[in-house]
Amino acid sequence: MVRPTNTLRSPSSAPSLTLMDALCAGAASRQVQWAIRAGGVVFMTALTAAAAQVSFSIPFTQVPFTLQPMVVLMAGLALGSRLGLVSQLLYLAAGILGAPVFAISATLPMGAARLLGPTGGYLMSYPVAALVTGYLAERGFDRRHITSVLAMLVGLIVIYACGVLWLGLFVRTASSAPIGISAALDVGFYPFVLADILKVLLAATIMPALWRLTKASS
Repeated sequence: MVRPTNTLRSPSSAPSLTLMDALCAGAASRQVQWAIRAGGVVFMTALTAAAAQVSFSIPFTQVPFTLQPMVVLMAGLALGSRLGLVSQLLYLAAGILGAPVFAISATLPMGAARLLGPTGGYLMSYPVAALVTGYLAERGFDRRHITSVLAMLVGLIVIYACGVLWLGLFVRTASSAPIGISAALDVGFYPFVLADILKVLLAATIMPALWRLTKASS
């Protein structure tokens, strides 16, 4: 006797359509789908670069306050894991090649040297954060506000973990010793985390709203 099997899967484990997938669903051909996906990637890359320009310095730290983390996490939610990753790799590649896409700073260098400076850990975490957030979006976390918040908070943890570890282990004091994790938290975490959480709470309202618009127009 054949035993019945349960075909239902948990939303947290079953792959789901991302917003980009939904936008491509009505495309007339593979070429059009490719163009839509490529356009989405380039748009999120450009938006990340634009968010970097909305920045200001804080007197006691070389880490500037920017809108980038919010945009990086939105890239993952909207594009999914692979395309979100690609959008941030493209952003880093543009910066390494000398394009003015990094936050304006009087003390931090432009180009590839920026990745070796105090903010290098944050910047290099962006592809991973977009990948992780996109993976959760592919499990349906982008459909509701609370789950969008959770997905973005996971990505934010990735950004802060990489950024603080880089600061603590690779940024040197005047005596050439690492500044340490405690000092890294003081200059790279505590001044920013509350504002970033508030930005996540705001940004997490966007994806469910876009999904409602997509359903209403279909």
